[in-house]
Amino acid sequence: MDHPLYFTDCYCKEFTTQVISVKDSKYVVLKDTAFYPSGGGQPHDVGKLIRLSDGKVFPVVFVGKFEGTISHEIIPQENDTLKEGDTVQGSIDWERRYKLMRMHTSAHILDYIFMKNNPLVKVTGNQLEVEKSRIDFNVKDFDKTQLPLYIEEANDLIQKEVPVHIKVLPREKVILHQDMIKLEKGFDENIKEVRLLEIEGYDTQPCGGTHVKNTREIGKITFLKFENKGAENKRLYFNVEP
Repeated sequence: MDHPLYFTDCYCKEFTTQVISVKDSKYVVLKDTAFYPSGGGQPHDVGKLIRLSDGKVFPVVFVGKFEGTISHEIIPQENDTLKEGDTVQGSIDWERRYKLMRMHTSAHILDYIFMKNNPLVKVTGNQLEVEKSRIDFNVKDFDKTQLPLYIEEANDLIQKEVPVHIKVLPREKVILHQDMIKLEKGFDENIKEVRLLEIEGYDTQPCGGTHVKNTREIGKITFLKFENKGAENKRLYFNVEP
């Protein structure tokens, strides 16, 4: 596939497609998929594949991307599994995915707030989870008493109901705007088309993950914990509610 379905439509919950290959009875490659594979700090989706010929359900427990190919790990049922050529309906665990979408867009907002107030900050890592998420920053002489103000500023932005857009630009156009690149490591040189996440009027940066369409969908960011991970490395834990 040129692009998985989530690449342009993060709200695709169900889809119909064909099985391209099956390895070891459980590793399935599909013609199209909306399942997000682990990567970029965002966990893989889970859900199910339903074989349309007989309605048999195969749970999807892991999704990964290997050498550019997305593979779905399923649980075979009663000595039966999917086969090449099967037509299936994919169904994502939407409650879990949607929470991760809210978390991911929140992480971008927090990145923006931190960098606006600390121009030399770079993001060194992040990990999204359903119950809590974290962002790692590289910053000197950080005043952690400012954290409540940053969280308040982030929530004020959320309440403005700001549209969130996904767009794709050629790499050469993106590298002309170094302010878009928030990660300390930059992004893979092999990427020719760059997928951008734009929080309209505030922030634009490369991202391959899934996001909400409007900040109002996030609800509210809640602060959980702040850690010093070294002289310049700081870690923020947060959640979103309701």
